[in-house]
Amino acid sequence: MLELRAIRQDPVGVRHAIASKHESGAVEALDELLSADADWRALLTEAEALRARRNALSTQVGRARRAGTALDVGVDALMNESRQVALRLKDVEGRLTPAEALVRRLLLAIPNIPDPEVPEGPDESGNREVRQWGQPAVFTYTPRAHWDLGPALGALDFERAGKVAGARFTVFRQRGARLVRALVAFMLDLHVREHGCIELLPPFLVNSQSMLGTGNLPKFGEDAFAVAGKDLWLIPTAEVPVTNLYRDEILPPGTLPIRHVAHTPCWRSEAGAAGRDTRGLIRQHQFDKVEVVHFTRPEDSPRHLEEIVGCAEQVLQRLHLPYRVVEMCTGDLGFSQARKYDLEVWLPSYGRYVEISSCSNYRDFQARRASIRFRGAPDAAPEYVHTLNGSALAVGRTVAALLENCQTAEGGVRFPEVLAPYLAGELEWSPTPP
Repeated sequence: MLELRAIRQDPVGVRHAIASKHESGAVEALDELLSADADWRALLTEAEALRARRNALSTQVGRARRAGTALDVGVDALMNESRQVALRLKDVEGRLTPAEALVRRLLLAIPNIPDPEVPEGPDESGNREVRQWGQPAVFTYTPRAHWDLGPALGALDFERAGKVAGARFTVFRQRGARLVRALVAFMLDLHVREHGCIELLPPFLVNSQSMLGTGNLPKFGEDAFAVAGKDLWLIPTAEVPVTNLYRDEILPPGTLPIRHVAHTPCWRSEAGAAGRDTRGLIRQHQFDKVEVVHFTRPEDSPRHLEEIVGCAEQVLQRLHLPYRVVEMCTGDLGFSQARKYDLEVWLPSYGRYVEISSCSNYRDFQARRASIRFRGAPDAAPEYVHTLNGSALAVGRTVAALLENCQTAEGGVRFPEVLAPYLAGELEWSPTPP
């Protein structure tokens, strides 16, 4: 969340920044917050004044009693006023807690402010291509989409998954399951051995406080799966449990930066994505992902965002998958991000680039929600960390990209050499299912 003091100091600037994100209802929420905050501060001011008057009256009455003064009309009036002040103070103090809670609730509904470097734009039309890598393959035959090729090769089973769980689920079978395992191991090894990440295997269920800490609640509750009767949610990404590992902590000097990587299944209801990418592996309710999460000092977070983007790019480059890097404009940033890059891989079935990774800098937005701080020196005051994360990569979409880009004219697939150690050297899939 944003710092309340910063909103008070520059409400016009904050309103402009929030408006640039084109978040429905965000500006109205800010106005409601400012009004509620003014009411809360007025109550605080009145409570302080009432306490001061109560204390002053108590002193005057006590002085009179010690002096043995008779309870004349003046003293009686002081005592009567004291009773009225006490009643009013009780009423004001009773309204303070709900007023503060309202301000806190409204503050959680305010989106993060874009970095000044982020290009302005209303939606994805304002996004900026940063670079491309690789050339999309030119086929001498009509390439098959992964949702046709995968089942034909005995690697994907959408029909039986639908019978078991419904639409937007997949069974990876035999060579398909082995490919998923190979990709996960390859990605984890790359990030641990070459990028200095500490591997984690976090819980796949988290409590509401964890979802709130990363910005998934309250705004995105409808996009997540809740466990009935429990304060538990299926994670939409490893970002949620990994970020919250340090919730309510002050990290000691020398701790930062922290680089974590985790492979987890992820679950999303895709409540707002009806009719989009309904075929194949692109938009599933359950999918696997390798996620990189960094915790840094504030001055280091821009450099770490570029580092995370580079980590995801290396995965794609070593798999020889053509891609492009796109910087999100203000209107396509998302609720919690201050700056974000998407990596989009070429999919022949779509005839365009499709998102395979999002890399984001949240600055101190998540850290304030989750109360994650650090000390730069033993005697220094605590500061909020900056949190960043990126998909490196979404595994199902990587499978789709490999099947489509690496297919052969005979109906099989030839995988890149980098996967040889993870596939026991079996880089060729024949067109006949095993």
